[in-house]
Amino acid sequence: MGTKKEYTITIFTENQIGLLSRISIMFSRRKINVESLNVSPTEIEGISRFTIVIEETEDLIRKICRQIEKQVEVLKAYYNTNDEIVWQELALYKVPTSVIAEKATVERLLRECGAQAVVIRNDYTVFENVGHHEEIDKLLKALAPFGLIEFVRSARVAIIKNSEGFHAKLKEFEAEAPSPEVIENEFLDQNEEVFTM
Repeated sequence: MGTKKEYTITIFTENQIGLLSRISIMFSRRKINVESLNVSPTEIEGISRFTIVIEETEDLIRKICRQIEKQVEVLKAYYNTNDEIVWQELALYKVPTSVIAEKATVERLLRECGAQAVVIRNDYTVFENVGHHEEIDKLLKALAPFGLIEFVRSARVAIIKNSEGFHAKLKEFEAEAPSPEVIENEFLDQNEEVFTM
C-alpha cells in the first residue's frame, strides 16, 4: 500500500451545469476529504478548469482521475505533486487599525510577509497575502495575538510546469479524431411545408 501524499488534480471540462456535483460525489463516495477546490475559466472559451487538492495514495489518485475522465463533459484530468506545479493561494486578514498604528511589530511583520493593505478604515484594515499554505498560516498565527477580526483564504490555483497549455492538447485531440463536418439541414427554411400537424 502506497503512502499518502498531497496531490493537485487538474480537470479540463466543458462548462456544464451539475458537473461539479457529479465530480464531488466521486470523492465523497470514497470518503476522500477535499482540501481545496477551485473552478475557473481557462484560456479557451467554454472550457473550465477544476483544481482539486487532496492527500491520498498515487494509486487511488490514478483511479479517480480515470473515473472522472469517463464523464462526457470532461476533456482531460491530470494529477501532479507539488514540485510539478506552480501554485499559490490568496488570503485576506482583517485586523484593528489601532493595533497597526500603535504596534510597530505588526507593521514590520506584515512587511516581512509581503502583505499589502487593500482596505484601510478607522476601525479595521484588510491585508492581502499571496503565497503557499505555510506562508499564509505563518502570518495567520502571527496576527492572532493582535486581535485578528476575520480571516479568509482562497482555494489553490495551479499551473503545471511541464505543460504547453490545454489549447495545444485540444488541437492535438482534434488532429487525431477530427469532428465531422456540420451538415446543413436542407429543409430548415421550409418549416411550414415539411412540419405540418
